[in-house]
Amino acid sequence: MNGEDPSNAMPVIFGKSSCSEYAKEAYTAVVYHNRSPDFHDEIKIKLPASLTDHHHILFTFYHVSCQQKQNTPLETPVGYTWIPMLQNGRLRTGHFCLPVSLEKPPQSYSVLSPDVPLPGMKWVDNHRGVFNVEVVAVSTIHTQDQYLDKFFALVHALDEHMFPVRIGDMRIMENNLEAELKSSIAALSNSQLEPIVRFLHLLLDKLVLLVVRPPVIAGQIVNLGQASFEVMASIVNRLHKYLDGQDQHGRNSLLSSYIHYVFRLPNMDPNSPSPGPGGLGGSVHYATMARSAVRPASLNLNRSRSLSNSNPDISGTPTSPDDEVRSIIGSKGLDRSNSWVNTMGCKSTPWGSSPGSTSDSSQLFHEELALQWVVSSGSVREGALQQAWFFFELMVKSIIHHLYFTDRLESPRKNRFPERFMDDITALVSTIAGDIVSRFQKDLELVERLNTSLAFFLNDLLCVMDRGFVFCLIKTYWKQVSMKLYALQNPTLESLRLDFLRIVCSHEHYVTLNLPCSLLTPPASPSPSVSSATSQSSGFSSHVQDQKIANMFELSVPFREQHYLAGLVLSELAVILDPEAEGMFGLHKKAISVVHNLLSSHDSDPRYADSEVKARVAMLYLPLIGIVMETLPQLYDFTESHNQWGRPGGCGVEDHEAEGNSMISQTVAMAIAGTSVPQMSRPSSFLLNPQTTRQHGSFSAESSRSLLICLLWVLKNADDMVLQKWFTDLSVSQLNRLLDMLYLCVSCFEYKGKKAFERMNSLTFKKSKDMKAKLEEAILGSIGARQEMVRRSRGQLERSPSGSAFGSQENLRWRKDMTHWRQNSEKMDKTRAELEHEALIDGNLATEANLIILDTLEIIVQTVSVTESKESILGGVLKVLLHSMACNQSALYLQHCFATQRALVSKFPELLFEEETEQCADLCLRLLRSCSSSIGTIRSHASASLYLLMRQNFEIGNNFARVKMQVTMSLSSLVGTSQNFNEEFLRRSLKTILTYAEEDLELRETTFPDQVQDLVFNLHMILSDTVKMKEHQEDPEMLIDLMYRIAKGYQTSPDLRLTWLQNMAGKHSERNNHAEAAQCLVHSAALVAEYLSMLEDRKYLPVGCVTFQNISSNVLEESAVSDDVVSPDEEGICSGKYFTEVGLVGLLEQAASSFSMAGMYEAVNEVYKILIPVHEASRDAKKLATIHGKLQEAFGKIVHQSTGWEDGKRMFGTYFRVGFYGSKFGDLDEQEFVYKEPAITKLAEISHRLEGFYGERFGEDQVEVIKDSNPVDKCKLDPNKAFIQITYVEPYFDTYEMKDRITYFDKNYNLRRFVYCTPFTLDGRAHGDLHEQFKRKTILTTSHAFPYIKTRINIINKEEIISMPIEVAIEDMQKKTQELAFATHQDPADAKMLQMVLQGSVGTTVNQGPLEVAQVFLSEIPSDPKLYRHHNKLRLCFKDFTKRCEDALRKNKSLIGPDQKEYQRELERNYHRLKEALQPLINRKIPQLYKPILQVNSHRDSFSRMSLRKLDI
Repeated sequence: MNGEDPSNAMPVIFGKSSCSEYAKEAYTAVVYHNRSPDFHDEIKIKLPASLTDHHHILFTFYHVSCQQKQNTPLETPVGYTWIPMLQNGRLRTGHFCLPVSLEKPPQSYSVLSPDVPLPGMKWVDNHRGVFNVEVVAVSTIHTQDQYLDKFFALVHALDEHMFPVRIGDMRIMENNLEAELKSSIAALSNSQLEPIVRFLHLLLDKLVLLVVRPPVIAGQIVNLGQASFEVMASIVNRLHKYLDGQDQHGRNSLLSSYIHYVFRLPNMDPNSPSPGPGGLGGSVHYATMARSAVRPASLNLNRSRSLSNSNPDISGTPTSPDDEVRSIIGSKGLDRSNSWVNTMGCKSTPWGSSPGSTSDSSQLFHEELALQWVVSSGSVREGALQQAWFFFELMVKSIIHHLYFTDRLESPRKNRFPERFMDDITALVSTIAGDIVSRFQKDLELVERLNTSLAFFLNDLLCVMDRGFVFCLIKTYWKQVSMKLYALQNPTLESLRLDFLRIVCSHEHYVTLNLPCSLLTPPASPSPSVSSATSQSSGFSSHVQDQKIANMFELSVPFREQHYLAGLVLSELAVILDPEAEGMFGLHKKAISVVHNLLSSHDSDPRYADSEVKARVAMLYLPLIGIVMETLPQLYDFTESHNQWGRPGGCGVEDHEAEGNSMISQTVAMAIAGTSVPQMSRPSSFLLNPQTTRQHGSFSAESSRSLLICLLWVLKNADDMVLQKWFTDLSVSQLNRLLDMLYLCVSCFEYKGKKAFERMNSLTFKKSKDMKAKLEEAILGSIGARQEMVRRSRGQLERSPSGSAFGSQENLRWRKDMTHWRQNSEKMDKTRAELEHEALIDGNLATEANLIILDTLEIIVQTVSVTESKESILGGVLKVLLHSMACNQSALYLQHCFATQRALVSKFPELLFEEETEQCADLCLRLLRSCSSSIGTIRSHASASLYLLMRQNFEIGNNFARVKMQVTMSLSSLVGTSQNFNEEFLRRSLKTILTYAEEDLELRETTFPDQVQDLVFNLHMILSDTVKMKEHQEDPEMLIDLMYRIAKGYQTSPDLRLTWLQNMAGKHSERNNHAEAAQCLVHSAALVAEYLSMLEDRKYLPVGCVTFQNISSNVLEESAVSDDVVSPDEEGICSGKYFTEVGLVGLLEQAASSFSMAGMYEAVNEVYKILIPVHEASRDAKKLATIHGKLQEAFGKIVHQSTGWEDGKRMFGTYFRVGFYGSKFGDLDEQEFVYKEPAITKLAEISHRLEGFYGERFGEDQVEVIKDSNPVDKCKLDPNKAFIQITYVEPYFDTYEMKDRITYFDKNYNLRRFVYCTPFTLDGRAHGDLHEQFKRKTILTTSHAFPYIKTRINIINKEEIISMPIEVAIEDMQKKTQELAFATHQDPADAKMLQMVLQGSVGTTVNQGPLEVAQVFLSEIPSDPKLYRHHNKLRLCFKDFTKRCEDALRKNKSLIGPDQKEYQRELERNYHRLKEALQPLINRKIPQLYKPILQVNSHRDSFSRMSLRKLDI
């Protein structure tokens, strides 16, 4: 009710579901028969917006009679009580225990509480509280907090100038107002959190107001700045602590929205409409500001006293609930001074006297804030530090408002702020930097927040304050951190500084702040001012200017003074990347990404789209080139493996140059590091510090890639003239280093192809995601300074905004990490389209990167042509160019690349043809490969390049032998190694070259066109041969034969022969034929030795092939004795890298290691015999030590492996005769070979292999293996089939040879003759009785000795020896005797073996045993005198045999134990029996043989040797 009369009842009670919406009264339920009832009802009342003292709730108690009597009403009121809603201006809520009156309350009771004993009223229970009720208010208007209430009331009283103030039961007079106000401010921190949150904006506004307009109390200005600051710090911290809802930077969203939307300086015009939520978005409306002070004071006063329900201050209608609420507060008379709409200009009047005088007492909020912060201490200061961002942002907003509303945004920055404020800011920054430095180890989290807040603050100040002043602040911070870092190398602190720097540099006018347009002043002026710098002429002239160029590329003092922020960024990068910097390893990525992101933002910034502007921007980063050059040895070596980025080793570029692999040798790297860096201690540190010994790749691939992208950006956008000037100043070693770096870039940005992406995609779920995003930013430019603001202070810059094609990956990948179990179901985490897009971007990046590299090379070449002292650099340029051709490149790039290459060759022809001969060979290879490209434009460019190369060479010396030879060599190696090479396209290109030659008018009269024609035909021939090789890819023997044939064809051009020998060596090694590989290398070495000995006569070098014959008799075929041998002095011959002493040594060392792998240690010794004199001549003790070590190893192995039966461990090979019969075989028909197979190959194995192989080629039913080894009669074979005859053969030696071939190795090395035996009888059976058993021995001679450079050798000669039965018997007996002798003398003795042999010799049951042989052949003297000798020989064999048996028995007796005594006796009995039976046969001599024929004894030897001759029947 709002009055005492029943008519004053207000319809504000919410109705029940079935009644009207609002009612004037509500009833509780009836409680039956209960003297002290409990009511459980809840009644909801809508409070009127504007309450007065008369508003109250009236309770009436009724008695309800159950049996209604006559004339008595059903309900009888029995008591009344009430609750006034307002008391002393505060809403009454909580628990009440009310006395109940028995009578209706008197007039105007509503102002009083029922606790007041009104006169003449009856109360239940003597005015004791009997009715308990609880009132709960839900309100955004009434604070319901005593501390807040008191504070607001006091401020309101000040505002309205109403004294005395009643607060509760207190009356506060004007004289003690100050003390009360201060205590109420201090007490605010005790109030509850909920009301604080609810009234936060208002509360903060009031506090700001008290700071800005110190109230005048009793004529005194009271400064409440400190009190307000303290309580603000405390409230902000409480909110931060207890409320969640931080944003990503740890700012409380309630507070940040206050700063952004609500906070206004309390001196703006109240009538300006609310600017939209965009901060100063609606700034146009503030134009009325200037008139605000002129308004009549009375109007302001009336306005602010207005108590109407709608707020007159709002122009238009309230736009949001907040406005409405504020207006409601206003209408109660509470102050609404600083709602978001309605700001403070007008309210100042009551505190001051008139609008004009307000400025005397007012202060600027930011100045006061800075002052209070600087002077604060203890917990207040700690609180402010905890939430530094809040105060920093408040200060910045206050500054900007102040400048805006005093029209100072256009005024010069130096005059905007008073000295005092500047000093405060300096002191503040300095102490906060001090805090960061001193506390970063203790509470890192706070320091990280503080650090980023400070950085953002300075970033904001750059927009409004004098930049020089802000730079001084940055310098203050920098110095403090540097001092600490100097004392304590700590990556955490360094990381903080990086974050700070990154934020400061994300300023949208970063480039402008660096003064990109002013050229560096000469070092004479110590502090360059902008004007003097810009006024300088920009022509490059005079010594001063040269000095300047160097300054632009180094982090020199002038550079850092001129381009302050860029200087800081680059120095920081240099410090972190310095290999000496301990512990900074983890920061590489972070430091690089700072630079990377800056460049990305410049690249995509429309303000810098113009190329001249970009060149200016790039000038800020020129020292980056030097920095990257210094880190070169630590960068990830992309050239090492073509295997990173998830690329399997198999699909690398096939013939990636060997020298490319170690781009910078260890020593060179150290030398470079030592020379081009100020501290000379660098090289030693490489050795001492274990981290940096991994010179290559102490950076991750990702960091290196980012760094190189940055470098390329600078090279791309920098001014060519400036670069050229600088290159002119660089030393040769530095330029070479630059080229090494470009070489690395080529490898780094090579296009990997879609497959690589798909592979990466399926292999790596957790692969780092931001690399691609960065590439994409660099190319598509999706990050700018503005977005950087949004990403403030993240630990690392996150990926690009997800609008771009890759953005969606973010969530997907992230989810993948979370749910491992889903990996199988979603194997591909990127769609096909995304992969396509990624591959496309990678391709574009590769082309772009390579084009930049090409431009830089062009600039270097121009530099060289200007200076002429740097000719030695050109080799390096060529190397980079060739390397880029070797990588996968786009057609667009290759066209430019070939153009550059042609220009280079025509400018410096002697470079290729005289100095860089290696490179010339490489170039031919690259051009030929491009000639076989499937893309027409590439082919035409490559053909033109190749033709011009020949022409150039021809013009220099009227003979293009060099190019001719190198093209031929390149073709050979291309065909020999490349899998995916297309001869059709190559033939087309050759045709083009031929056409060029025919139509070249200038050279028509010379021999040039004919020479070109010769060359082209020669190439066609090679192509045909190689096509054949392709066909025989599966047939290793045939393949090697073809290679052998090609190599033979090159007998006259040593370089090519060498190439093919090496190709063969490679093929052999692949198939583990190490002995053959070693032979190829020996042949290569012999070839080189031949030509070296023709070139120069050095005593210690081998004389040519002859020196090598101990290693292999085949080597003599390398001797250069044929008439058409080219003289090695001639242009272009023997120019390869192997035709040098070093090359020879290399080949021999390889040969030795291959022999060693083949187990042929004796040959290793022979190889080293040739090598040792070379090393002795060069006094290379280290090499000699190694060689002797290896020799010791080799001989050790011979000793170790030569014990035991048949030389124990070493197996050298098994030999088979293979004959091919049948027209299906083509060239092979009727050819016979000896095949060398790996040791212990069984006949069945090789037979199965060959049958299987040819079966596959001709069809299984078409191939037959002939099972016997008899001579083949071709007429009897089926002409439609292919027949193969395979026979096991053994090496054959004449008796005289056996003197030299002592060891197992001797008997298996240098083999040219082989034998196999076929038993037969005269009547056609293979086997018969002893007296009719003949044997055919077939001796085969091969064209070369095994092991040779191939594994099968043609048979050139075949002789047959037929042994008569008696000769067969002699051989058998000799063999048996040998076995006995061996078993007897074996060391250590082997009893089992001995007994086995004995049993076979003297056992009784032996069929066709010794006794039978003797009986068949020795029982009678042969009738044919021709057989006398054989008879005699057999007789002597038996004599020897019985002697050996006796020895064996004796030996056995000494070996056996007691259990074998009986066995021994049995053997002896058998032996005696045998001896007796043989006795008469052995003793029968043929008298004719013992007649002396000649008296002269000396010829007996030769005569008896004649008796060994085989006799044919």
